[in-house]
Amino acid sequence: MSKATKHRRTRHATTSRVHQPRRRQDWNGLSAREVLALYPAKNAEPLDVLEVVIALFNKEHTAKHKEVSFKTREERADFFRRYFGDLKDKAKFKTLPDPRNLRECHIKAGVAIWQKEGLAAATIQTYLSFLRGFANWIGKPGLVRQPQYYGLQPEQYQRHEAAQRDKSWSAQGIDIDGLIEEMCRFDPHVGAAMRLVRTMGLRRKEAIMFRPHLCIVAFEATGLPLHKRTADRYARIKAGSKGGRERFVALDTPERLAAITHAQTVVATHEGHMGHPAHSLLQALRRFNYVLEKFGVTQKALGVTAHGLRHEVLIERFEAMTGHAAPVRGGDRPPPEIEAPARQAVAELAGHARKRASSAYLGQSVVMRRKTSTDTC
Repeated sequence: MSKATKHRRTRHATTSRVHQPRRRQDWNGLSAREVLALYPAKNAEPLDVLEVVIALFNKEHTAKHKEVSFKTREERADFFRRYFGDLKDKAKFKTLPDPRNLRECHIKAGVAIWQKEGLAAATIQTYLSFLRGFANWIGKPGLVRQPQYYGLQPEQYQRHEAAQRDKSWSAQGIDIDGLIEEMCRFDPHVGAAMRLVRTMGLRRKEAIMFRPHLCIVAFEATGLPLHKRTADRYARIKAGSKGGRERFVALDTPERLAAITHAQTVVATHEGHMGHPAHSLLQALRRFNYVLEKFGVTQKALGVTAHGLRHEVLIERFEAMTGHAAPVRGGDRPPPEIEAPARQAVAELAGHARKRASSAYLGQSVVMRRKTSTDTC
């Protein structure tokens, strides 16, 4: 291996940790097309060109005029680097293609790799979406077609957005509050975070990053319409939420108020979050996972995950509002005038804007399943 090749591989190994390289100063005043023209295909290394494309476009949303989250940038950049590497290492292309010359044969080769590796339907959909955006960046819209064009069967790429089974803790016969109390005694920070999950349906990251003093606001500070007022105080949830969307959870039950009060006694300072003050966010997430695994909160041990507790809260919310068991628990469909607002409330509590997102936790009613089946025929 030549010194130049070693240097290039070392540089790209380092760059792989950077999901959005900074725009270079010598590119100032140049359009994306002009920047790419500085790297003629006959001379430029494909991986160098890939890094240029990432630097120019990776922060852009593929369909809207806005920037994507840092998480999406990181996932896309990591995928593109891995994908082009796989074209050579796994698909056995003799020469790595210039990213601007991506062709149908390269897309088919990628799909073949994913089929062979048995990737999940959601993963395949995501990868095709990434490549569809990449094709737009290089001026080849329409290059990436629908999954069935590549010979994928529906079960290999269709997502099941509606819950197919009850993932809640109570469905596995777990003493939820008793288990959380044990966690509180073992690790007060993780235990307090789990109490927040239990009462407000937070995501793992939201619970860890929650600041129980600073994130409690009066109703007047929420900006919510008056007809939605159900409490005097609300928990402001933003850090770690999906897409960074802010939402407010009403502190309208004794359990929620008790969870907040308990969390306030655990944090060391008024500005403190639920992670241990000596831990970084990554360390706090790892500690959270460790504690849950220690108490058997895994699919292998108890048959549940931390996210299943979020399902628990959202299902409970639906059942309290409708008086019916959730569809995923075999319940009959409530009258539409009751079901619709309940599903909307569940979606909003979960941090989603669309009512249909509630199906991921509640499942679909028989009527909804029939309608979906009819729509796809």
